[in-house]
Amino acid sequence: MNDARSALVLFSGGQDSTTCLAWALERFDHVETIAFDYRQRHRIELDQRLVVLDEVRRQFPQWKEKLGEDHFIDMGVLGQISDTSLTRDVAFKMEQDGLPNTFVPGRNLLFFTFAAAVAWRRNIRNMVGGMCETDYSGYPDCRDNTIKALQVTLNLGMDRSFVLHTPLMWLDKAETWAMAEELGGAALVETILEHTHTCYQSERGPMHAWGRGCGECPACVLRKRGYETWKAKAA
Repeated sequence: MNDARSALVLFSGGQDSTTCLAWALERFDHVETIAFDYRQRHRIELDQRLVVLDEVRRQFPQWKEKLGEDHFIDMGVLGQISDTSLTRDVAFKMEQDGLPNTFVPGRNLLFFTFAAAVAWRRNIRNMVGGMCETDYSGYPDCRDNTIKALQVTLNLGMDRSFVLHTPLMWLDKAETWAMAEELGGAALVETILEHTHTCYQSERGPMHAWGRGCGECPACVLRKRGYETWKAKAA
């Protein structure tokens, strides 16, 4: 059966998935990472994730030996069938159904399904994702009930005992910054600030107090607001 000491982290190279990677490295003996290219307009995150992995290996010797293989999955077909502001060059807005047009239908469901196929082959039990329904954009596939139901489905469909972990599920962005500091101290916070990518516009540009990005897209607004709240509480 799958190894309970190992984990596979859905790792995009953003703030949340980097924090989740640190969380997994603190808890498991062997940690692998997986990323998905679905032709996202902020595809620069796929380049930055490799930089972040290098920084983790360089700055955290206690984690270096635990960090194993990285997997890269081409899911271009998802971009082909998705008419969203993350897969098309259109303005960010709210739709009539109340969801932002940044919502890519089925994305997290497919991510975990493909991750489970890799975990099945690699004999890995635990899968870790940065989904959150406390301080988020309202995506239905980020909800706790969705992830729990998906875990049941994957275990039934693959005859395994996978465990889906979402350590950020009940945290807001300020608490996510605090978790990063608790896990990796100032070094991890600086790595997240300098090297992770969140901006939907693929803007790296000048360094802000909260990191790099346009400062205006929904992802930047959440990241900036969370950072400022965290710093204010720590003052």
